[in-house]
Amino acid sequence: MSSINGIDRLSQDWLTVQKAKLTQVRTMIAIQVRSFFFFLSVFVSVFCFSARASAEFLQPHTSAEQAILVDFDTKAVLFEKNADQRMPTSSMSKAMTLYMVFQALKDGRITPGDTFPVSEKAWRKGGSKMFVEVGNRVEIAKLIRGVAVQSGNDAAIVLAEGLAGSEDAFAQAMTRQAHSMGMTNSSFINASGWPHPDHYSTARDLSVLARHLISDFPEEYQVFSEKEFTYNEIRQTNRNPLLYRDIGADGIKTGHTDAGGYGLIGSGSREGRRVILVVNALKSSKDRAQEASRLLEWGLRGFKNRTILVAGETVSEIPVVMGKSETLPLTIEENVNLSFPILAKKDIRITANYPAPIPAPVSKGDEIGSLEIKIPGMATHEYKLIAAQGVEKLGFFSATFAKAHLFFKKLGEGTI
Repeated sequence: MSSINGIDRLSQDWLTVQKAKLTQVRTMIAIQVRSFFFFLSVFVSVFCFSARASAEFLQPHTSAEQAILVDFDTKAVLFEKNADQRMPTSSMSKAMTLYMVFQALKDGRITPGDTFPVSEKAWRKGGSKMFVEVGNRVEIAKLIRGVAVQSGNDAAIVLAEGLAGSEDAFAQAMTRQAHSMGMTNSSFINASGWPHPDHYSTARDLSVLARHLISDFPEEYQVFSEKEFTYNEIRQTNRNPLLYRDIGADGIKTGHTDAGGYGLIGSGSREGRRVILVVNALKSSKDRAQEASRLLEWGLRGFKNRTILVAGETVSEIPVVMGKSETLPLTIEENVNLSFPILAKKDIRITANYPAPIPAPVSKGDEIGSLEIKIPGMATHEYKLIAAQGVEKLGFFSATFAKAHLFFKKLGEGTI
């Protein structure tokens, strides 16, 4: 087992230390020899860079009842509060409605220039409105903006009825699609987010939705950054307060009901790095604006991303006993991409856990140990350490000689 503290040394010093000849090693070996058969158990520990940063990393506080902040690239959760608690989603539900519309556009089932009729149900719907008129047909491109910018309940219903025949059928399709994307704690009863006891989601699920909107429909996603839209000679501005604060925000959707309070799904980028934010159950639109902008900016300024290891790269070499090779290189199957707090970078701890030495035979791809990364205030990351190559076992006579040689070597060193 070996460990390193400090993100600045991860990429180079980690590999240098692991490839060295294991200095500062404490070894305990127990060997029994009975008719040339023995059992070997070894525990090896290497400790490096044990200094800790003087200041502790402090997580922010928020008055939101539910919240989550996620790095888009690494998927690291930077902050969360009641992220799996079911909550009314209010008009944030319309982000799921638009996901369904974007998918229909991508599949070629509709085009932006197609029109849908306005039903009396849609026309009569209360709350925020696009102000479509009953009996008229409205272009899908305009309805999309009526939902994304104006948060029109009427526009959401027109889209739902046009795509699925009824709002109920559309809501069922929304739920199925959400579950297929991993939003397993979400249920949609309507297209607008109108309050209903069985219409809910979680902050974590909504962050998953945001990720899919951004990655699955990068061109269509841009509509969420539009600040105003005029329809029927009525100009309405986007309710998303993040768009007006010059902090790199470009979406996504606000929501408010008496039951759910004030909420927001947000996203923004700075210097090539993007984060996703969800907050809900705030007391006022002012609170929503302040909390959302504060958390988003903290997520963009307070963290950095770094790839410290690449898939297939040798992480460590460990000794092998009774093998045709004396060492075995260990590697990982995937890139190790980290998001880490800038103020806590010296507190990051990386530990490689593996048995050493390891007895042959070993097959390429065998799981040998694990790489554990602990970052203050964040979840622990764990990666499999696998054999980069196979090591065959020595023949009987070679193995017997190797056992005897190892025994007398340890006897001379006084370690047995």
